[in-house]
Amino acid sequence: MTDIQDIRQTLQQVMDPELNRNIVDLGMVHDLEYEDGEVSFTLALTTIACPMKEQMVDDARRRLLALDDVEEVDIGMREMTDQEKERIFGQSQQSAGAAADYNNIKHVVAVLSGKGGVGKSTVAALLAILLGRQGHKVGVLDADITGPSIPKMLLHESKRPMGGPQGILPVESDSGIKIISINLLLADPDQAVIWRGPLIGGAIKQFWGDVAWGELDYLVVDLPPGTSDASLTVMQSMPLNGVVLVTTPQDLAGMVVRKASSMAEQLDIPVLGVVENMSYVECPNCGEKIELFGTSKASEVTARVGAPLLGRLPIHPEISDLADKGHLEGYEAEEFDVVVKKLLEVMPEEAHAPAAQRSSQ
Repeated sequence: MTDIQDIRQTLQQVMDPELNRNIVDLGMVHDLEYEDGEVSFTLALTTIACPMKEQMVDDARRRLLALDDVEEVDIGMREMTDQEKERIFGQSQQSAGAAADYNNIKHVVAVLSGKGGVGKSTVAALLAILLGRQGHKVGVLDADITGPSIPKMLLHESKRPMGGPQGILPVESDSGIKIISINLLLADPDQAVIWRGPLIGGAIKQFWGDVAWGELDYLVVDLPPGTSDASLTVMQSMPLNGVVLVTTPQDLAGMVVRKASSMAEQLDIPVLGVVENMSYVECPNCGEKIELFGTSKASEVTARVGAPLLGRLPIHPEISDLADKGHLEGYEAEEFDVVVKKLLEVMPEEAHAPAAQRSSQ
């Protein structure tokens, strides 16, 4: 005969697809009752706009109705309190020991821009691709939680991370680049992620601490544009070797990239260099370089931020075409060779301790 313990054990089989843990262990099940064949409980969501809520509710209802004597299931929903959210993500970090012990990541490089639309994620993806072609073991952590684009560019077929004994297993591209992104955890990749800052920060920390990256020579972190909570979380919680700034020739892009540089400086993270993207287009007939967005501001920007110019990248239609199809790894990227060469020349061997760790010492 079914009892409350059977019901709780059944609910432990219902997973939150985004957090990769069951709803009971996450503390999402509240006010659980069972009487006269009816099960009722409240599902506390990390956000009431959670894109996975219907999937979890349907899974819970289906499993409970399969139990003997259960005839009706009533599930209410609410958003977690700040204290409940803090407890979940705090526990997640404390339980990350298996992955932390398993991982050996030699260099962590964050790719940052002051504003959106400058091709930051493309630069991050190409950096990973070129490093991989040189024989390095590479991973990409997509920290742009609300605007993830790395999977779209590097994966031409649907893949989902799986759980393993050491933690969440990242998916791999055709060339072996390990990837983790919130879009890989969503049932619908077009679903908006409507999260507040603390929840975004918690997810990024999970991508670092709960993912079984294994042995990596380089982990490339694709940050969201600007100096938001997400960028702050990465710079405060990860041992970065440095950041790469991405800009375009416009004065506005140069101004905001200087703000991003200022953020890195305040957190004592070295700026390894600047990449000017969309710098020019090359005429296919005569080879002339046409500066569509005006004269390059690269020398001015690098002088202001005190970092070397890693390279000026052209506008190339093939990049967009291959990225849209998930085949960016097929781009030859000859012009990117110099960027990687210069980056490796200035790459510190020792990572800077996370800012939060330094401030506590």
